Amino acid sequence: MKEDTLATYERIVDASGVAPPLEALLPIGVRPRQLSVRTMLVGIFLALSDGRPAHLSRVHAALVGLDVEDERRLGVMVKWRNGPHPLSYRQVERTFGLVAAALKKERADSMPTDVLQGLADDLVEASIGAEHDEATRSLAIDWTDVESFARPPREEGGPTADPEASWGHRRGNGPGQRDELFYGFYFGLATMVCEERGPAVPELVRRALLTSCHVDPVPAFVPVLENMVDTGVPLGDVLNDSGYSHRIPEHWALPLRARGANLVMDLHPHDRGHQGTFEGAICWNGALYCPSTPVGLFALEPLGRGASPEELAAHDARSAELDRYRFSVLNADDADGHHRVMCPAAAGKLRCPKRPESMTLARTRPEILEPPEHPPVCCTQVSITVPPSVNAKTRQKHSYPSQAHRLSYGRRSAAERANATIKDPASNDVAPGWCRLMGLVPMTLMLSCMIVVRNQRVLASFAARQADNERRLAQGLAPRTRRRPRKTIADLVGATANAPP
Repeated sequence: MKEDTLATYERIVDASGVAPPLEALLPIGVRPRQLSVRTMLVGIFLALSDGRPAHLSRVHAALVGLDVEDERRLGVMVKWRNGPHPLSYRQVERTFGLVAAALKKERADSMPTDVLQGLADDLVEASIGAEHDEATRSLAIDWTDVESFARPPREEGGPTADPEASWGHRRGNGPGQRDELFYGFYFGLATMVCEERGPAVPELVRRALLTSCHVDPVPAFVPVLENMVDTGVPLGDVLNDSGYSHRIPEHWALPLRARGANLVMDLHPHDRGHQGTFEGAICWNGALYCPSTPVGLFALEPLGRGASPEELAAHDARSAELDRYRFSVLNADDADGHHRVMCPAAAGKLRCPKRPESMTLARTRPEILEPPEHPPVCCTQVSITVPPSVNAKTRQKHSYPSQAHRLSYGRRSAAERANATIKDPASNDVAPGWCRLMGLVPMTLMLSCMIVVRNQRVLASFAARQADNERRLAQGLAPRTRRRPRKTIADLVGATANAPP
């Protein structure tokens, strides 16, 4: 076992501050326990860092495999009346069982207790380190499935070894993947991503939440983010797919905006298009547009996968033209969630006879040829106040689906990579059998420790990549790019056209 690895995990446990409060929760037995909570957490980290599954026998093996000095310091080897006494597996099982019992609710409701969630948050936050603590405020949010080791009940309400697990639904977007049911939990993750036009940052998981599948993971994750803000970590850009944005506003969009988040979302097809009007302005895709906007511009749809450069350029040109008719946001939301927007003609984005000063603009700007005969409020005032109820679900940082939105939303792929790394067979493959402990508390403890180990791997990889880029720059070479060149069928056919039969 490398000394720096052991020191790293000891430092994380001490920085999190979770060991002393947990020790205070455990009952005092007839004789003192040999295994402390601090040593148990260090042992879990060591076991998972070697790519081992989350079995208590692996934790015991990792602890008894330490050097003699480390064993004595951590209490793995102690002096008894009859001589040195090594740590036994039953003692590991005993300490872990006491911790799980202390963190369990009297009545299971498929949600972790505040103490358990706080413990998980503190451990994960301590794994980030002071160097990257304020590197970014942007987060990519997503959830994935975690199967229980228990067999599902044969019938609804039937007996099972893991009653806190439940049936959930998962779907795959890859070729040949089908939607299916699974028995287990939903695992929500908040992954750090770089700021727009900002430097690269390590894609570290900053918050995680495990819930039963009959609990909606979207509103359940909101208190986790709110608690993060309360502990001094502000929210910036929050990137999520339509699985989050399609919920009712009170369950996702509104509470996050109240905490200062800038939402960057994909919109569900049911939420796209016209959503009524406000003071005469057209509500479309989460933004307000001039009532005289050409109808043809509202036919703009998001780009599909594999769009050609020509299609990309044409789409960006149309979205830029549509943006000329969008009301400009003048200020951020106030304490009540209100903000003001300005008429696009008054903002100098287009020419309109109702705004004589705008007619002096260059004729390259779009012009309103047929203004409303009876102008609504949005045309008679330079700016209007928009309450939080307008576009409550769909309003976001950039107009949808513009080029700025596409580039900003592209950062959300970090959430997919985070989900992939925790299920990578080459490291900690969170699959059935990875953890044979059942119940919400044991799974939360093991998954939180696994996230800490995963973050350390990401930090090491990021540091190595940054050092390699600095070395290449010193040699006058360009940094390595992570994007691989894409080969088409035409490339493969051309390469083999003159090959021998």
